[in-house]
Parts: sequence; C-alpha cells; structure tokens
Amino acid sequence: MCGTGRSKPVEALKTALEGSPLKTRDERCKSANWIVVHRAMMAIRDIDGMFNSLDTEYYDILMKYLYRGLSTGDRPTCDQCLKIHEKLTERAGLGCILRSLADTVNTV
Repeated sequence: MCGTGRSKPVEALKTALEGSPLKTRDERCKSANWIVVHRAMMAIRDIDGMFNSLDTEYYDILMKYLYRGLSTGDRPTCDQCLKIHEKLTERAGLGCILRSLADTVNTV
C-alpha cells in the first residue's frame, strides 16, 4: 500500500485531463471537470513524479487549468499552481504558455 496512495491524485489528474471538455460551452460541465482537476492538483506532492507519468500531449491543457487556478485568487491554489507552472514551463518551454493563452476556442 506504500506506493499506491501517491499515484491516485496523478491518475485522477490524468483522467480529468483526458476527459477535459475543451470545446463545450456548458459551464457546468467545465466547472465539474475543474473541481476534479483542482482536487487532484492540490493533493499532488511530488510534482516531478507527476510529470514523469503525464503524457506530454496534456501539457497545454494542464497549463490552461493552471491559469484557471491562478484566477481564483485562493492562496493555497495559487501557490500549488505556481509550483506546477514552474516545472511545466521547464519541461514544455514558453510555447506551452503561448499556446494556452492564444487558444481561445478550447477553454477550460
């Protein structure tokens, strides 16, 4: 049981990112998915470990959720989002930031 508890938030994050309702205009759907992403992000302690098990195809979507988290103004959420943002930018580069900000069609 020692290692299984650590991967649950990462698995929840991966599932939420895979099922992210990017093209929908249904705000209830987007909010429901944000709740899952938020809870998973807040439970992750090993950020490097998270990135080791997260496919690069989800980096841009994750960046969008990080900006959504930062927009809440909630201190613990912003702190965690900034930690993940730093690591994500190191791995994915500045293009990830630009793509997530420029893409106004696929919103979270």
